[in-house]
Amino acid sequence: MQMTHYDIINFRPHPVQFVINELPLMSVCVTGLIYGGMENMPLGSMATTISVLTLLVLLYQFIYLRRIRYDITAEQLVCEQGILIRKVDYMELYRIVDFQEKQSILQQLCGLKTVSILSMDRNMPQLDLLGMRCNDRIVTLIRERVEYNKRKKGIYEITNH
Repeated sequence: MQMTHYDIINFRPHPVQFVINELPLMSVCVTGLIYGGMENMPLGSMATTISVLTLLVLLYQFIYLRRIRYDITAEQLVCEQGILIRKVDYMELYRIVDFQEKQSILQQLCGLKTVSILSMDRNMPQLDLLGMRCNDRIVTLIRERVEYNKRKKGIYEITNH
């Protein structure tokens, strides 16, 4: 069998995915800040306080999204996430069985997609790669490595036809 060298490929969610995920909360926050900034409005200071707290939640969510990292190695798909507590999940490529690409209406407008990877892994049967650019050929890259790893380990899929 011919040895193939694969470089590690890194992906991160696009920052626009944050806006897509948090648009409703951002709208509420801006509305609260505007309302709280108006003079003589009932509960204006409470609206400002809630909006500031919401801003802190949004900041945390933004940092969390930006710290997500997907690494595709020669044999594994590695997902790192978290801020205060980092979590690293490993999915063996030979266990991957299917792929799916999804786009919400906002993702379509922004040129982004979510790639779902389905596997026979007990700890992580599905991994969603959020906020990937539409022109990134993620499925093709992973599929090529999956097939290589299955051949290397002598794993063949049996189907009913």
